[in-house]
Amino acid sequence: MHSPPQQPHRNGETTPYPIPNHPFHSTVSLRKLRRFNYLILVFRIASFSFSLASFIFMLSTSRGPNSPRWYHFDAFRLVVGANAIVALYSLFEMVASVWEISRGATVFSEVLQVWFDFGHDQVFAYLLLSADSAGTALARVLKGRDTCTAWNAFCIQADVAIALGFIGFLFLGFSSLLSGFRVACFIIKGSRFHL
Repeated sequence: MHSPPQQPHRNGETTPYPIPNHPFHSTVSLRKLRRFNYLILVFRIASFSFSLASFIFMLSTSRGPNSPRWYHFDAFRLVVGANAIVALYSLFEMVASVWEISRGATVFSEVLQVWFDFGHDQVFAYLLLSADSAGTALARVLKGRDTCTAWNAFCIQADVAIALGFIGFLFLGFSSLLSGFRVACFIIKGSRFHL
């Protein structure tokens, strides 16, 4: 007959029976939890990568001494600022995700971490969406003027930067959905884990 696994006491001794009030997770639920955490990490990495790429592309739009620059246009300044903010936030969240995966604990207390992630994901996703929408509107206006005929490389690079920003928004939106799921689990079950 198979004996139950040994459970450690707080002082290091072991008992042949489960400790009451000890959180039990099966290996299947631990695997699901690990997969969920890795999925969030992948979305954070993608959001960081695309926002950083958008930031870099927009900064390098000038092609010559008389070429228009991104800082000559308010909407493009908003695109640069929003993508820089989202890249920094995504970098912080990547570190927090790696911390959670490696240590099994959150950076902040659980209730604060759940609401911090969800609130900031929402705010920065809307910031990025509005900045890229403003950049798209300006890019369309510039295409109707002589700016894009004289400086085609500037307009193409601005379009690429805006498209990268929209992709960064998409991955931040996916992260926001997962953090919203964690908030719902926390409200319903008192824990950010649905298992």
